[in-house]
Amino acid sequence: KTLIYDNKMASATKEPSLKKLEYLSLVSKVCTELESHLGFGDKVLAEFITEIGRKCETVDEFDIKLKENGAEMPDYFVRTLLTIIHAILPPKRKTEKEGRKGNNDGNDNGPKASFPALNIGDTKDRVKELEKEIEKEARERRNNNNNNNDDDGGGGDREDDRGSRRGRDRDGRDDGLREEDEENRRKGYRGNRSDEPELYQVYKGRVTRLNDIRGKEGLVHVSQMATRRIANAKDVVKRDQEVFVKVISISGQKLSLSMRDVDQNTGRDLLPLKKSGDDEGFRTNPSKGSNNGSTTRTGLSGIRITDEDVGVPSRRPLKRMSSPERWEAKQLIASGVLSVKEYPMYDDETDGMLYQEEGAEEELEVELNEDEPAFLQGQTRYSMDMSPVKIFKNPEGSLSRAAALQSALIKERREVREQQQRTMLDSIPKDLNRPWEDPMPETGERHLAQELRGVGLSAYDMPEWKKDAFGKALTFGQRSKLSLQEQRQSLPIYKLKKELVQAVLDNQVLVVIGETGSGKTTQVTQYLAEAGYTTRGKIGCTQPRRVAAMSVAKRVAEEFGCRLGEEVGYAIRFEDCTGPETVIKYMTDGMLLREILIDENLSQYSVIMLDEAHERTIHTDVLFGLLKQLIKRRSDLRLIVTSATLDAEKFSGYFFDCNIFTIPGRTFPVEILYTKQPESDYLDAALITVMQIHLTEPEGDILVFLTGQEEIDHACQCLYERMKGLGKNVPELIILPVYSALPSEMQSRIFEPAPPGKRKVVVATNIAEASLTIDGIFYVIDPGFAKQNVYNPKQGLDSLVITPISQASAKQRAGRAGRTGPGKCYRLYTESAFNNEMSPTSIPEIQRINLGLTTLTLKAMGINDLLAFDFMDPPSPQALISAMEQLYSLGALDEEGLLTKLGRKMAEFPLEPPLSKMLLASVDLGCSDEILTIIAMIQTGNIFYRPREKQAQADQKRAKFFQAEGDQLTLLAVYEAWKAKNFSGPWCFENFVQSRSLRRAQDVRKQLLSIMDKYKLDVVSAGRNFTKIRKAITAGFFFHAARKDPQEGYRTIVENQPVYIHPSSALFQRQPDWVIYHELVMTTKEYMREVTVIDPKWLVELAPRFFKVSDPTKMSKRKRQERIEPLYDRYHEPNSWRLSKRRA
Repeated sequence: KTLIYDNKMASATKEPSLKKLEYLSLVSKVCTELESHLGFGDKVLAEFITEIGRKCETVDEFDIKLKENGAEMPDYFVRTLLTIIHAILPPKRKTEKEGRKGNNDGNDNGPKASFPALNIGDTKDRVKELEKEIEKEARERRNNNNNNNDDDGGGGDREDDRGSRRGRDRDGRDDGLREEDEENRRKGYRGNRSDEPELYQVYKGRVTRLNDIRGKEGLVHVSQMATRRIANAKDVVKRDQEVFVKVISISGQKLSLSMRDVDQNTGRDLLPLKKSGDDEGFRTNPSKGSNNGSTTRTGLSGIRITDEDVGVPSRRPLKRMSSPERWEAKQLIASGVLSVKEYPMYDDETDGMLYQEEGAEEELEVELNEDEPAFLQGQTRYSMDMSPVKIFKNPEGSLSRAAALQSALIKERREVREQQQRTMLDSIPKDLNRPWEDPMPETGERHLAQELRGVGLSAYDMPEWKKDAFGKALTFGQRSKLSLQEQRQSLPIYKLKKELVQAVLDNQVLVVIGETGSGKTTQVTQYLAEAGYTTRGKIGCTQPRRVAAMSVAKRVAEEFGCRLGEEVGYAIRFEDCTGPETVIKYMTDGMLLREILIDENLSQYSVIMLDEAHERTIHTDVLFGLLKQLIKRRSDLRLIVTSATLDAEKFSGYFFDCNIFTIPGRTFPVEILYTKQPESDYLDAALITVMQIHLTEPEGDILVFLTGQEEIDHACQCLYERMKGLGKNVPELIILPVYSALPSEMQSRIFEPAPPGKRKVVVATNIAEASLTIDGIFYVIDPGFAKQNVYNPKQGLDSLVITPISQASAKQRAGRAGRTGPGKCYRLYTESAFNNEMSPTSIPEIQRINLGLTTLTLKAMGINDLLAFDFMDPPSPQALISAMEQLYSLGALDEEGLLTKLGRKMAEFPLEPPLSKMLLASVDLGCSDEILTIIAMIQTGNIFYRPREKQAQADQKRAKFFQAEGDQLTLLAVYEAWKAKNFSGPWCFENFVQSRSLRRAQDVRKQLLSIMDKYKLDVVSAGRNFTKIRKAITAGFFFHAARKDPQEGYRTIVENQPVYIHPSSALFQRQPDWVIYHELVMTTKEYMREVTVIDPKWLVELAPRFFKVSDPTKMSKRKRQERIEPLYDRYHEPNSWRLSKRRA
């Protein structure tokens, strides 16, 4: 239609020059969009549309205005145009006349104006439509699988089980599908065809012979026979059987065929491929050359699948060799020293040499794609500065300086320890140390050298204080002589049982305050069950930690008189120990969040109890907002929020000023002592204070708060040495460390009372603030610091940072000294620092960590207006924008910032977005079986162990699993080897692998497999094609790409940050050019963990929204920043070539 408009430009010409540039940029952008979607890009027309958009607040208003002027455009295009207009020039800007009429409210520079991406309207209806589409696709995929399974015969236990669960009723398919099948059958193989086979056409054939797995070319490879993993081709087909096959690769006279992609009943192509030129709407990289000869399709994960990904590779990848290397190999072959088959360019298929064109493989230069999507225009890190979260109230104060100094001291102590290890190794006789340094030692020599290294390390790694603390027989705390009923009645909450039940009855929301050990976690749920609340639904109780959910559920099951998993159960990530009869359910807060994703009304629950709410985990904060909305819809639901701290007023005010129920605890007065001057080295000050208390104060145990394991170990070592130096005339001081990595049987020793005449000192992290109650503590030493996980949105990395604690945490620590009797709290900071440098409350987790998974979950619930979501403490807009930018790059969000079908499927997996994208990409690439295993192994942590007395054997066993492709493939090799040994425990012991970790990985894998079964996602094995696996890893973790630095180590692509491969990696000695890592670990350097070799071109192929090929006509940013090292004589100093260094 013809658009009617006035030929005039509005007030842009009267605006200042900067505003004019913004306006012209916007008009240019609108012109480009008009040209792309409508085929014409008239400038005057773009100006007129821009003026209309600036005056419209909503999409509907903009659409009406356009139609009034004679323009009818698609809804999605109208929304896109308005988003672009508002992103560059927000609607608050009006013409001069309207501005003079005066409405000063238009000058709103708040978050909604600055971050329109966070102000998108909620789309719960759209999310439900997405869910219906996904379910429909799953049903169709199930029908296809059923058809294939009927024809496969046999098929394996897993497929039989899956088929029986899904049913085999093909009669339920609609007539349209039947007609489509008939049409495809007619077109598929009965139509007029040429005699020569055509690529990606389906043919009816007959099995002539069956070959082993090695027969690939011109045949149906075993991996292409069915969607499941097949050990032998005879399990699927037999001689002279008629089958449908699809040609997936043509190499000369050789054909590669596939049965997996064809319906064996009808001949219908299940995965039709089309030419890349026909694939419209895909956002490609403008600088990337066209690939006219390739055939591609867009897969489930949104990545483009080429014929190389689908079929078996016809040629193995060539290693680029330099001219001297080729000449050397040629001379060796000619002289007969080197066999032709050992030459890297040998082709075993043709018994000849593969031709490598000189200079055909050019170095690919990859850089970040800085094109911003429409909904993020002007809001990303490319357009504005993004600073880390502010975790110091006063960055210039004494506490900030002390934290910085301690971080430097930790690094210095670590370097000293490493130097001592190197010195000890150097003390080994040279003739024994030589085999370790020799790259080609004689048989057995390196083993002897490594044993000597192990002897030295063993003596150093096991200090005396650890032998004294851990060398005794294992104990598990004191065993109570009271019965279960008597123990329940001795808890402080028992006296208030009736009052508590009545308070829950009278109040829909109730805040319960009680000290640790008062019994609120284990007793409240049982009291409500006895009061009859389980007749209307379950009683759910959330815990911030996995271990707490399991241990509390086990204790309550004992008191309730049932087996764990029956009336009382628990649910944590990758583990569900509940049943149909479960009425009391303990779970992590993340699991309840996933239940809301499935059922937004939590219709199965009558009571929800948020325990330990004072810890303010990210999941708890999101639950606050969701449950606050839910209790408005469900008047029958009861919500209980429990806390061990005194900030109950904040919880009460958030939940509609609800009532507070206080459980009085056994508290005694505590004397607070401050330092007169700031302490620069708080660790040394804490040790001096411990010695002072032990030598001068009356009996009573000491509790010291430190930040982490490394600090605690160093403090224990120093205390042990100082006590040893005082001799035996001083009373013994029992030193007991507590941190999360310590086994539970070791941690339980802190609960044992000290023998008469002795004193114990417990050196703990902030886990002892509220989660543990230790009797006998009279003295608390509080340096005022803790480690917090902080996310930097600019770098996209999490890091543990030593930060000052809050005033609330300081009060909580002081209260630990008043549980048994009157006590003292030694605060190693000034009273002024307490008042002026500490925040009143701790910074909640939601304001300092990565929000990728949280944003994806809220989007999956249809919540797009994140600024309007009722957070108790809202996260920074920059952190939300960074999360949305990551989700957009992964394909979870579209150009308008709305959830895609891929994003909805990613939200179903209890994984971080990169891991879930990696899993879904593996379905497209045909390697989901291996990726399932890799993800499960990553989730379990370290699987190897090195006993100090057998370090050499452990290293040798571990090296046998190393894969040249990377650490993820090494983890896969370990699991597959364990699986081949029927999941044997003795095998784990022989190979120095932790069997508990492998069993945990097996459970995680089963849970992920059940989610894939729910959506009927195929579990396919890639066999030995590790390229597919590495591509799938790249599809999820392309953010973590790093390139080898010419000087030393690697540099990340995103921030050009120097990083290094960890010494325990399988790639430590290989140092490939391009890698992708799973995470960074900061010790003496930034080390990359779980590293995989990649091809740089995959970054552009699999993440075109994040990477692009550099313009070959310009110098890339990396090359501009690269430092050029001049050549020099190895026998002289590096700078000896300079004129200034030469003699006159």
